Amino acid sequence: MPLLNKKPFSLLEPPKDLDPEQMVFQIRFTKEIFLDYQEYVKRLNLYRQRVWTCKVSGKSNLTFEEALVSEHQAMEKAQNLPTEIMAHVLRMTQYSTLGLIELVNKIYVALQEDVFEGIELHAKKDDAEAPCKILKILDSGDTKLYEVGWIRQGKSKTVINTSVVIATDLIRRRAPVSRNILKLLIRDSTSHSTPWILHEHLAKKYGISMEPPNDIMYGEGLQKKGRKRQDCLTMEDGRKKSKQDEGHASVPIKYPIDDLLVSPAADDPALLKRPPLVTDFGIPRNSVGDLLMVWDFCLSFGRVLNLYPFSLADLENAICHKEINVLIVEIHSALFRLLIEDDGDYFTAPQTNKRKSKLSSEKWAEYLSFFLEKTEIEELSCNSGAVRRGYYGPIDADIKLKILQELVEEAIATDAIREKLSERVEQQQALVATKREIARKEREEKNKNSKDENNDVVQDGNECVDEQGKGKEESDKRDASASKTERKLHLVRHLETEKAKLSIRASPLGKDRHYNRYWFFKREGRLFVESADCKEWGYYSTKEELDVLMSSLNVKGIRERALKLQLEKFYNSISNALEKRLKEITHKISLEEAVLRRSTRVRAQPRDSPSMAFLKYVNKWNEH
Repeated sequence: MPLLNKKPFSLLEPPKDLDPEQMVFQIRFTKEIFLDYQEYVKRLNLYRQRVWTCKVSGKSNLTFEEALVSEHQAMEKAQNLPTEIMAHVLRMTQYSTLGLIELVNKIYVALQEDVFEGIELHAKKDDAEAPCKILKILDSGDTKLYEVGWIRQGKSKTVINTSVVIATDLIRRRAPVSRNILKLLIRDSTSHSTPWILHEHLAKKYGISMEPPNDIMYGEGLQKKGRKRQDCLTMEDGRKKSKQDEGHASVPIKYPIDDLLVSPAADDPALLKRPPLVTDFGIPRNSVGDLLMVWDFCLSFGRVLNLYPFSLADLENAICHKEINVLIVEIHSALFRLLIEDDGDYFTAPQTNKRKSKLSSEKWAEYLSFFLEKTEIEELSCNSGAVRRGYYGPIDADIKLKILQELVEEAIATDAIREKLSERVEQQQALVATKREIARKEREEKNKNSKDENNDVVQDGNECVDEQGKGKEESDKRDASASKTERKLHLVRHLETEKAKLSIRASPLGKDRHYNRYWFFKREGRLFVESADCKEWGYYSTKEELDVLMSSLNVKGIRERALKLQLEKFYNSISNALEKRLKEITHKISLEEAVLRRSTRVRAQPRDSPSMAFLKYVNKWNEH
């Protein structure tokens, strides 16, 4: 976003409760909406003044629109840098401990002074200057020679011929990249800033090592914020540093640190090998996230949708089924009923075609066809004709899930879902307040008991006390206190359970060393693992795998330590869910074996198989 007088500037929020038929004024390049014409003209005049600065390139005296174009061009330039320059910049960035401004200045100076293969500059040619590109650095003793390719001036910048020049013939006019572009590039290319660590895929692409250097591992070179590095050291400081260098292996590292910086030590406990993930999904692995999102939404808001709960396995089997089935019909019908009740576009268009406003299970395909025609996603809209003709079943499973995902996104914006979300947020806040009040009373009671104990200690030495009666009284007090504590713990556990039930969105438990995310859903007995790029999924399904996973996490790393703490916190819930699902699967296998044995005498119907249970789904909450 462009800067106003070199300060951040925020766009206006759209007006609330806007009538669709109301006349408004909109600024073309910001999409801001105004109800008052004078306010519209005032803001437009501000955008036309030359008081704006491009946030990326630093160019000033621009109009707002010119600054927007400048930012777009600068970002494109940062993403399209030549491979050689990009590699040089990333190598200097990897594991640097400098601050952002210092690192940018260091790289900028290096690009002005260093000569490396691929850089474009100027050189002397026939007593004139001509643009060229360094093709190869030749080793010729003390004299530095460079093979250059002379560049044809123009947009193509093709090399027309080559020759060999000496170092003194090279002419550097300016660095090939501005400081602002370097700043943007460093921020976008790194996952950690103290020290700077490149994204793993970029390091692999440009052949840059992810192994940290020794000085980083032993804590050297790391600067504290607000202090500049001393370039000049006194003789005494030099002696101290040399002693530290001699015994740097004994300098302790303060853990936890970034997981990618952790190296195994001799005294580390042995970590188990991480168990392999199970990936036996019936749908493409890159669509598992959509499957989980749709299923979790339907179960979380089942009462609002009037949609009876179903298992994740049933939804997966229904999506993969090549025929229209009752579960698919009920899910789509429930979502469209919600959109119709919200008076959205999916209600007004069928009304103009004289269709019934009440959605029946037979009409769901017509509404879905209209929805696909309306969507701007070509991958989905091209299936509108197939759905209208009744060929929903043969559509690919990943496309079916993308359609459902789009419907869920529309459903989330309806008033009914928003009201439910607000209600749950209020209930959660009430539970948190109750828990806070219990903690406050417990602290007050502890303080009171502490004072009473101190008073009991101060006694008159000549006072005669009935020891037996006093002992009985203290015993009763302890029993009452223990009973009260137990009731409080039970109440706190109950509040935690109720708070978990009111959860309005699923969040990952944490990430491992390589940024893979771990998900657990309380209604599903599996621990899901999502790759860092969101394209691959797998899961663990047994308590033994969970135990091995926890034993494979290295608590010296920030991410794996946090993940292990979360797994320990929810260990009972996760392990119980895993064992429950395992028992259910064992029971289903025994049923399938019984069906198979019976089929040797009488051919069994496909519906009798537990894997086809979704065909028998009944929506017990459907009031329509």
